[in-house]
Amino acid sequence: MVLADVDPYSRLAIGCAIEVHRTLGPGLLESVYEACLCRELAHADLAFVRQQKLPVIYKGQKVDCELKADIIVEQVVLLEIKSVQTILPVHEAQLLTYLKVSALRIGLIINFNEIRLTDGIRRRLL
Repeated sequence: MVLADVDPYSRLAIGCAIEVHRTLGPGLLESVYEACLCRELAHADLAFVRQQKLPVIYKGQKVDCELKADIIVEQVVLLEIKSVQTILPVHEAQLLTYLKVSALRIGLIINFNEIRLTDGIRRRLL
């Protein structure tokens, strides 16, 4: 699958996130934004999985713990939901780790704690 073939899912997910932000504004918990974003994704007829468990492999062996991706859209785009003052390098590192573990290539950090949501979106490719 070519990146250009899957990029529309990023745009659609961002559009859903913008609708949530327009309705709720900044300042709420991540869990609230995540739940509302899932409603918007469903309304847009996008397939998604919420709180997808990702295995942790250490030196070739699965460890008895797991990571959880906030939302995976259409088995293509991983969404990491934030409600923080600013996106830090550790948040971007977390997204890249989740992409590696999940074998997905496209990830978005969406920080709802911004006046303009577009200022809080970071897209990363693996």
